[in-house]
Amino acid sequence: MQFLPVLEEGRLLKRYKRFLADIETVTGELMTIHCPNTGSMLNCMVEGGQVWFSRSNDPKRKLPGTWEISETPQGRLACVNTGRANRLIEEALLAGVITELNGFTALKREVAYGQENSRIDFRLEYPDGFAFVEVKSVTLGFDGSRVAAFPDAVTQRGAKHLRELASLARDGVRAVQLYCVNLTEVDAVRPAEEIDPGYAAALREAVAAGVQVLAYGVSLNADAVVVDRRLEVII
Repeated sequence: MQFLPVLEEGRLLKRYKRFLADIETVTGELMTIHCPNTGSMLNCMVEGGQVWFSRSNDPKRKLPGTWEISETPQGRLACVNTGRANRLIEEALLAGVITELNGFTALKREVAYGQENSRIDFRLEYPDGFAFVEVKSVTLGFDGSRVAAFPDAVTQRGAKHLRELASLARDGVRAVQLYCVNLTEVDAVRPAEEIDPGYAAALREAVAAGVQVLAYGVSLNADAVVVDRRLEVII
């Protein structure tokens, strides 16, 4: 995925009210931009650190830019725009990068399913049935570790999705939890039990029910982000 328009560079002053970030561009312009991340962004931003953002010329927009990439306290890069994850995974699915899911004949997005008023990110159709794929964007890393973690804040919605996937798996339907790890210098991903033990328990219950858990990492710079490798999952 190429970043279009081309990203601009700046310095983070502060993030606040969840969806706002004040930055200073390399030319000294002070801006308030949109932060498209509903999580805590724990360990994936640092005041004074580098950021990259996309600028919009749409006069109807309240904010002129969107925060896309952040420098982390560990010196890594994180794609903090969680809205990118599904598009990245769709590109990877269509390109055959996620080999475990190859062979589908049709792909549908945001399909209603389950007993808790849920929508699955992707439903893949195969000659012998369907695969339901839930995507989560991972940006949480820790000093000295190449193991990323999810979630970065308590997520009841994430646990609900795991329950829905587990129900499908018990009924004999292929159900997949896929982590898109939008953080550089990572080899594996695990549940962040110290942040949300309920989610970690739900993940283990889902695996026991037959849910397949996959994780894929990205190459990331100011020009593009691409899903390019499978990562280990530590349950």
